[in-house]
Amino acid sequence: MRPLPTAPYIIWSCDPSKLDAEDPWTRRWWIGEVLVHGRWEDVRRLDWGEVRCLLPELRLPPRVRRLWEYYFAVSGKRPDDGLAGRA
Repeated sequence: MRPLPTAPYIIWSCDPSKLDAEDPWTRRWWIGEVLVHGRWEDVRRLDWGEVRCLLPELRLPPRVRRLWEYYFAVSGKRPDDGLAGRA
């Protein structure tokens, strides 16, 4: 079992060290939690190919889903592409 790297403000309902990154259901759930509750530094560490592929399956609030669908439709890039040096 490979644990998922996470912060307590993302997952607080269970012990994150017991979450298996190899389990597909757990991984989908975790990605959704990062997209909803994560900070910029957490979200930017995700695998964007995986996020784009899993987006239709993730349980996200409608506003969060629309944000990510729009982002991938318009840019097709990572969130930090071209933003170096911006505050």
